Amino acid sequence: MTVESKKHGIVIVGYGGMGSYHAKLVKDNQSLEIIGTYDILEERRNASVADGYKAYESFEQVLNDPAVGTIIIATPNDIHKEIAVNAFRAGKHVICEKPVTLSVADFEVMVSEAKAAGKTLMVHQNRRWDEDFLIIKRMYNERTIGDLFRLESRVHGANGIPGDWRHMKEFGGGMLLDWGVHLLDQVLYMVDSKITSLTGRLSFIMGNEVDDGFEATLEFENGVSALIEVGTTNFITLPRWYVKGTEGTAIIEDWSLKGKSVCRNNDVEKIEPTPIRAGAGLTKTMAPPSEKATITKELPEPLQNASSFFDNFAAVIHGEAEPIVKNDEVLRVLNLIEAIFESAEKGETLHNFDIYSA
Repeated sequence: MTVESKKHGIVIVGYGGMGSYHAKLVKDNQSLEIIGTYDILEERRNASVADGYKAYESFEQVLNDPAVGTIIIATPNDIHKEIAVNAFRAGKHVICEKPVTLSVADFEVMVSEAKAAGKTLMVHQNRRWDEDFLIIKRMYNERTIGDLFRLESRVHGANGIPGDWRHMKEFGGGMLLDWGVHLLDQVLYMVDSKITSLTGRLSFIMGNEVDDGFEATLEFENGVSALIEVGTTNFITLPRWYVKGTEGTAIIEDWSLKGKSVCRNNDVEKIEPTPIRAGAGLTKTMAPPSEKATITKELPEPLQNASSFFDNFAAVIHGEAEPIVKNDEVLRVLNLIEAIFESAEKGETLHNFDIYSA
C-alpha cells in the first residue's frame, strides 16, 4: 500500500473563500488529503474540479462515501449544526468553521452527537495562530512589561459588513459572530481567570439588521481588564493591540507587527517630570518622562503553538494528542457571545454568567 493511499480523506462542504483556503492548508499535512468538495452552487463545484478535486453532486453522496473520514464545514453559520449532526451519524469526524453555531444549545447538541459517534469535533479557531496575538501572549505569560493588567484588542475597517449572508440575522451575520468570536477566543485563551463583569454594546450605524461592530469590556477575577472592539466604519484605525503592564506599555499597530514596548528604567532613580504647556494650562502629570526614565524595546518573538491546526487535528484523530482548540473553550466563548448580546440589549453590565472552570 502506498503512502498516498493511507492518507485520511477529507471533503470540504462549502467551497467558497474559506473552503478553498482550507484546501490550501491541508496540502501541507502529510497524513490528510482533500478528496473532494460539495457546494450547492454549480460554479463552485466547477471551481473545485478546476482545482483538481472531485465535486460531489449531493451531500448524501459525501455521507455515503466510505473514503471520506472527515468533513470540513465552511458554509454560512446557520446550517453548521445540521451538517455536523448528519456527518457524525454517518461516522465522520468534523472540522467546523467559526462561529461553530449560533447558540450554546446548538453546540451542546453537536458535542453530544460527536461523543455518541465516537468522533472528533474541532472548531477552526485559527486566530490562535496569529503572530500579533502570540506576541501579546508571550508578553502576558513571561511578564516582559510586568504583570499585564489592561488589554485592548481591536480590528477596524471602513468597508461595512462584507458579502451577502453576513448582513442577515437568520444566517448568523454580524461582526460579533464574525470577528468577535476570534478576538474573544484569543483573550480567553490567554487570560486564565473567571470573568466577573461584562458590558457590551453593539453598533448599527450602517442600518443592517445585524451589528456592524461592537465593544465588550471584560473584568477578570485576577485583576485583568480587557476591551475588545470590532468596527467596520473606521476610516482611521486604532492599534491592533494596546496593552499596559506594571512596568511598561506595548503597542502593535497592525498585522505587519509594527510596534514597540516602552518600559520603566529601574536602573535610574525616579526623575521628576518637567511641566509642559497643555492647551491653556500647564501639566506635570501628563508630561512625557525624561529620556533616561524609560527604555524602548522591540517586540519579543511570537510564542509558537505546539503544531499547526491541521497537524494537531491529524494527531487527535489518531489518538496521539489533545486538541489545541478544546470544545469546552469554544462553549465558553459562545456563552460569552450570548452574554454580550444580552448586555447590549438590556443596556446593563452582567455578572455571574461565565462558565469558566479552573
